[in-house]
Amino acid sequence: MSAALLASSGAGVGILIIIYIAVIVFEIAAFWQVFVKAGQPGWKVLIPFYNYYIVLKIVGRPGWWLILYFIPIVNIVVLIIVMLDLAKSFSKSTGFAVGLILLSFIFIPILGFGPATYAGPYAAGPRAVTV
Repeated sequence: MSAALLASSGAGVGILIIIYIAVIVFEIAAFWQVFVKAGQPGWKVLIPFYNYYIVLKIVGRPGWWLILYFIPIVNIVVLIIVMLDLAKSFSKSTGFAVGLILLSFIFIPILGFGPATYAGPYAAGPRAVTV
């Protein structure tokens, strides 16, 4: 391999790393806004596992559900349920919930930076949601 080819592929990898970091920072900022809209401090999104616990509290699920994220196959079902509840907690449709499940990297920023407002923990029951 020539030195020019090695240098060009190194530059390409560097650009990809910068883009990747920018996307990660954007996603963290979007989830930060979701937390703030739900009345939680945004910094909680930065702490691994604790942020899942806070999402469970936002949607009205019990905290012990965090353990279910560590069980294979069950974690997928729990994620689907929590994303459905998250969409409903922000007064969004089931179609939006499907978007959260399949394309969360697009729909979390829509939820965080868009006009959606937190209506209350959906899973806590119909009296908890005030529209």
